[in-house]
Amino acid sequence: MNRTATTTTHLRRALRREVPSTVGLLADARDFAAMRRYSTFAFDDHTTYLKQVEALLKSLATQGGHTTVTLFDPEEYEAYCAETAIDPDNPTSRSRFTAHLAMTGARVTYTGQPLSTLLPELVDTAVRHATWEYATTVLATMGDCATCGKDIGRAAFTRASRLLARLLEAAGPGFHHLVCSVPAGDDQLLAVLHADGTTDPEGTEATEFTAVLAAGIALAAPGGLVLRTTDPDAPDRLHGWRLTDGTLTPLTEAEVFAAYCTDARTGEPLSPEPDVDYRAGFPLAPDPDDDWPTHH
Repeated sequence: MNRTATTTTHLRRALRREVPSTVGLLADARDFAAMRRYSTFAFDDHTTYLKQVEALLKSLATQGGHTTVTLFDPEEYEAYCAETAIDPDNPTSRSRFTAHLAMTGARVTYTGQPLSTLLPELVDTAVRHATWEYATTVLATMGDCATCGKDIGRAAFTRASRLLARLLEAAGPGFHHLVCSVPAGDDQLLAVLHADGTTDPEGTEATEFTAVLAAGIALAAPGGLVLRTTDPDAPDRLHGWRLTDGTLTPLTEAEVFAAYCTDARTGEPLSPEPDVDYRAGFPLAPDPDDDWPTHH
């Protein structure tokens, strides 16, 4: 190979490292089976498909570029093809859809992790993304209050932010794990937040958690919130609240115990966790600027 060809190859490889890649992944066998109806889809075995995807990811990683992985949903793909008037039985169409997901969908950065680690992370990210989209849609479409004219969604988000701040302030030091659950049709909106009692929560996780709590407030949904505080020098403490009429009402110690020690699917009792204190939810200090009950 002459010097010019060598230089060209080197430059092309350097340029390749500047181009990001996105891989659309069919995570489960059901979605994989749905894609087999297309004659241009080359795979007929999900296990083989996953092995080839992992090999592709490793190959892309060796080229030094940035690679993300997103969930490829066959139903969303079919709808996308219908909306954009492209043929779904075409590899180019699948590539266009994957590029669309890279801008709008949930995605995870590939850093060399095995699929056994990547898949659960990707599914969890997709669930959080869907939850976030639903919650923000609820808040954006609530309209204005008939009494005071304020945007209900915005007011609910503000109230949720203040409730969260007062809750963490009252919880004190320690590492806190919070879960907020709000009914949404036949499903449950679920958000998780990890917070250090010495700092205010921030970032995507905090925003998602606040949005779910705000959706419950705006919808006047009968949701719930639980808090687990971990301190290395003491047993974990579990507290709980009921979300009613936009307010967090403390659960009793017996209600908190029942919530944690009952199988949600079967209703059968579960053994209490060792070294865990089940405690009543603590009351939150009044917010002097809170006008939610008056206007909404």
